[in-house]
Amino acid sequence: MACLVTHTVSIIIPAFNEEKQLPLCLASITGLTWPEDRLEVIVVDNGSKDDTCKIAQSFGAVLLKSPGETVSGLRNLGARHAAGSILAFVDADCTVAPDWLVRASTYFDDQTAVAWGAPPGIPDDATWVQETWYLVRQKEHPVQTVEWLESMNLFVRKQQFLQINGFDESLVTCEDVDFSYRMAQFGTIVSDRSIRVRHLGEAPTLGIFLKKEIWRGKGNFTGMLKHGLTRKEIPSLAIPLYFALFVPALVLITLWTSGTATGIAAAIFTILAIAFPGAAVLYKVRRKKAGIPRKLQLLFLIYIYFLARTIAVFPVKNAR
Repeated sequence: MACLVTHTVSIIIPAFNEEKQLPLCLASITGLTWPEDRLEVIVVDNGSKDDTCKIAQSFGAVLLKSPGETVSGLRNLGARHAAGSILAFVDADCTVAPDWLVRASTYFDDQTAVAWGAPPGIPDDATWVQETWYLVRQKEHPVQTVEWLESMNLFVRKQQFLQINGFDESLVTCEDVDFSYRMAQFGTIVSDRSIRVRHLGEAPTLGIFLKKEIWRGKGNFTGMLKHGLTRKEIPSLAIPLYFALFVPALVLITLWTSGTATGIAAAIFTILAIAFPGAAVLYKVRRKKAGIPRKLQLLFLIYIYFLARTIAVFPVKNAR
């Protein structure tokens, strides 16, 4: 394969207190089917207090330090120092498949593709929350064009990355969405399921899932202000307003008119209004392999997601 000889890949890993997961990530990288002289691993540390830096150095990674930086800033710093013409972004709590780079190299010389990767898979011992939410995150087709890719399994060309000034360092989250929208001016973004990464840090419980989605929800609105509202982001904007304003208004009308024909009609309409968004999500994932019990779990999780994104509208401090 020509690109095995002509392309050097720089793998960029942002990290903060990742002494537990980083060894697994770096060990998986050492098992890659790829020439060592065409591979560079860069760990960009955000001021870790544990042994993250020592671990990175023990695996022979290039270590950069930038305490107090956003994850976008960490990735940009790694990109600026990268020697490779191809930048591969992966998170410290991820592991990569042995053929990760070989599969990704399919697109190295395809100038129509400006970014490529795939939604990361879930751990082997995944909880029901992780397995259920993956129904939403997993793409319908093995290979398809998409509007954006998650930055924990993302490939781009360094030249084009620098041309748009990389990730927006003012964004705390949803930086990958904003980045993808800006990269799309050069060509297509491709999701290819064969480019396999496993995310060990996927939210395992309802509580952690709720916190992370509140955190992502707040970043989502900031990102929209940066790159402008796109068609596929309309639900992300509409759902919080829908459940924070429209549904409560219907409930108040139902209570105010209870005992009347209007109240009965309002109650029915309220129930349908609450049920509609969940039903729409189930319809969207109808072709994905999952039995009725899993679909019911998804329905429940969807409403936890709606709750989180509604909470994110309000200026309440939350932790990731």
